[in-house]
Amino acid sequence: MRPMGQEWGTMTFASTLYLCPILDILLEDIPAPWQPELRLGLQEAIINAVKHGNGLDPNKKVQIRFSVVEQQYWWIISDEGGGFRPPQGGKSSEEYLPDMSSECGRGLCLLYEIFDHVYWNSNGTELRLGKSLRKPPFSTSNLLREFRHSLEILTS
Repeated sequence: MRPMGQEWGTMTFASTLYLCPILDILLEDIPAPWQPELRLGLQEAIINAVKHGNGLDPNKKVQIRFSVVEQQYWWIISDEGGGFRPPQGGKSSEEYLPDMSSECGRGLCLLYEIFDHVYWNSNGTELRLGKSLRKPPFSTSNLLREFRHSLEILTS
């Protein structure tokens, strides 16, 4: 059960890329329409902590704290790495896309696209992600439902 209000749940684990059970726990109380999008975003953030932060060192830990206040979900992901220089605000998510020939680096773009709030601490070892779930994510079924509703209004 996800902690409510000012309570925070915490999980700590050794650096690993086996993330399915971790993601399942983090997403267990998220409404189903939001799960694929948030799974992708959280997976990218955790992989960055494990791979880039902790250097895949199984002796280093990743800690995730999570909470929800009303329909605002928060995750704080911390690693034991040396940190990095966090990007400065004001950029659109597309500005974080790497060169087309690059094999990595798309994670930042995805984080800024998926989450409403993306903040790093000053040394780049802690990432705070926030997402408001007040309205359902864009989907073709939602679009079709809106289209049908518009047709009903026009034909009545």
